[in-house]
Amino acid sequence: MQLRRAFLRLAIFVCLAVPNFAQAETLAGALARAYAGNPNVGQQRAALRALTEGASKARAGWRPTIGATAYAGRSYLYQRDPSVRNQTPTPGVDPAEDEALKPPGQKFNSFPRRYGLSVSQPIFDGFKTLNSVRQAEAQIFGGREDVRAVEQDTLLATATAYMDVLRDTAIVGLRAGNVAVLKVQASHTRERILMGQATGVDAAQADAALAQGRSDHSAARGALQASKATYRRLVGVEPNSLAPAKSVEVLLPNDVELAVEIALREHPVIASAVHVADAAGSGVKLAESALYPTAGIVGSVNRDLDVDGTTGKKSFSAAIFGQLNVPIYGGGADYASVRQAKERFGQARLAADIQRDQVRATVVTTWAQLQAAKAQIVSTRAAVRAAESALVDMRGEAEAGQRTTFDVLTAQQTLLNARVAHVAAQRDRVVFSYAVLAATGRLTASVLNIPERCRPATP
Repeated sequence: MQLRRAFLRLAIFVCLAVPNFAQAETLAGALARAYAGNPNVGQQRAALRALTEGASKARAGWRPTIGATAYAGRSYLYQRDPSVRNQTPTPGVDPAEDEALKPPGQKFNSFPRRYGLSVSQPIFDGFKTLNSVRQAEAQIFGGREDVRAVEQDTLLATATAYMDVLRDTAIVGLRAGNVAVLKVQASHTRERILMGQATGVDAAQADAALAQGRSDHSAARGALQASKATYRRLVGVEPNSLAPAKSVEVLLPNDVELAVEIALREHPVIASAVHVADAAGSGVKLAESALYPTAGIVGSVNRDLDVDGTTGKKSFSAAIFGQLNVPIYGGGADYASVRQAKERFGQARLAADIQRDQVRATVVTTWAQLQAAKAQIVSTRAAVRAAESALVDMRGEAEAGQRTTFDVLTAQQTLLNARVAHVAAQRDRVVFSYAVLAATGRLTASVLNIPERCRPATP
């Protein structure tokens, strides 16, 4: 009867371990928090905003450059002529200090100033600006896909961490209840020894099972703390009370072939690799632009005051001219740059093919894992029912002297393992449903119905 009461307390403990859903955090709320405030997502969005400025920098090649110059200062000039021969010295004055023998000199003070304006307008730059703009736009499109990929990874990691906390919380409860049952079992075994119905071997087995149960409970508590730390890192708040979550199988394609087709068309990793290849293709044309001539117009206007140190002397100049530069021979560096750009283009195209293969493999793998988790839920549920029935019968037979303590402990451990496996299978079903959605490229804020206020604007 004591064992039955302990078993009943275990069931009640597991039920009470379920959080208060009225106050609990939901998986949808956790995903919204992570989407809006996760630092990893935020830094990727900042990188995209910086990347968008590349297009403006590239378009500057089409626009004129205008500059103004000005200066002002003071100029001093002293000038004297050579000594004049046959000058009459002053009587009684040292010739070295005789002013009559010194040549006449002149002093000039002026304040030269200048201001001007220069304008340069490119006319033809060998298609350099055009290809620079195309390359920058391809990089921006690729950056957007990179942001989407990071968002997907963060959402999947958040869903995984959420379910890990739920799983580990349930396992801690199961193992705590198991310790309570094993305590009663050990106490009951000692009572049976006093009545001559058990031996010291039975007591040792019960104590060993209790010690192992306490060890497993401590390990489960450590795993729960690690899961909570991961959740805190991703979501930004402590997982104090989490509500149960459902899988998102309703959002998935009907079969794996359709899932692969969608992934190859919509996955951000593939789209990013394609844009990287496009940028590399523009890089080839950008390198070839160095082989073309360039042409432009240059104009300038300048005004000078106190020219050549002469006060009041002024000048005004204006010029406009066309400029043509034709590359003849540059030592072969330009041709080497073109060949290098072509090799990088080929590398980028192969990288896109690699991403397609990886995405296809990920879809097939996660789809298989989801189906396995669904099958495991059915089998572990049946295992739990069978283990519960077997444990009840085993205890009854043990009280009748037909079973040993070891048999009861084995049945108790079998039931515990079945329950832990069932909890893990439920976690896996939810996590792998999100994994399949991410593998298809559709684990996005719009598909998950994340509120608009949680979606920062994408450049």
